[in-house]
Amino acid sequence: MRKTLLTTVAILSLAACSDGAENMASYDLAEAEGAEAVAEAPTILAVKGLTEGNSNTTEIPVSQPQIAYSYDYGFRLPSSEIPKAQQQHISLCNQMPANGCRVLNMSNSGGEGDYANGRLHLEVTAPKARAFGEQLAEAVDQSGGSQIAASISGEDLSKKIVDTEARLRSRVLLSQRLTELLRTRKGTVAELVEAERAVTDVNEEIDQARSWLKEMRGRVAYSTVMINYQSGAPGSGGFTRPIREAFGGVASTLGYSVGAAITLIAVTLPWILLLALAIYLRRRFKAADRSFWGRKLEPAAPAED
Repeated sequence: MRKTLLTTVAILSLAACSDGAENMASYDLAEAEGAEAVAEAPTILAVKGLTEGNSNTTEIPVSQPQIAYSYDYGFRLPSSEIPKAQQQHISLCNQMPANGCRVLNMSNSGGEGDYANGRLHLEVTAPKARAFGEQLAEAVDQSGGSQIAASISGEDLSKKIVDTEARLRSRVLLSQRLTELLRTRKGTVAELVEAERAVTDVNEEIDQARSWLKEMRGRVAYSTVMINYQSGAPGSGGFTRPIREAFGGVASTLGYSVGAAITLIAVTLPWILLLALAIYLRRRFKAADRSFWGRKLEPAAPAED
């Protein structure tokens, strides 16, 4: 009896800790037994319902699709109205009851001049997300803006959720078996330590699977809403546009010219100073009968009377 128990502990411990082919086979065998035990009860109930003639159990239950939706909206409005529109949309979000909406991020830039843009990131409960998008458009219309873009995308997480739930159930069953073996306290110290290590690894997988489930269910429960704001393009305007572009080009050209002149002076100034010093020293210490370039000067002929 003791030998059989120690063998079971070793198999389960190696299954939870080892990455080899034989250990993974033992681990999958224990997991399959757990999944089979979990799935056995619903199957028995279904068969019992069919034998008793209960019509409600004759249909196979179909789970609802678990889809995570993302909404993306774009609005154009005057640059001065972008911060106001953002605050109106945040107010609409805060007015939703029971944590129906939450603000994750807000930003805007370019408030000075004709061009500005902004961005708002929200999460809204999935059943109310589409109606909330209509309220956003109405608020922008009241600010003198218009909607220029809208898109909806979804990711079906049904298979991932079902697979993670099944994996979680099998890991929980495996953890219970290993814990029961530890509770009996039978075996050597090394075997018990190995079993405790296996329980720790399985519990880590359980926590990870639960966090994945929580994250995916949160994505299904709350839809992502991305709102982009922008004003007219810079320098827009029919007749005045070429003039503004010309003045902008002149300013840029003048700036580049001044920058180039400053760079040239900074590069050549040390050499100019060094050359001036050399000329001064040459003139200061050259012989009186020599020219600047070192040529000997001929004495001047006396003037004839």
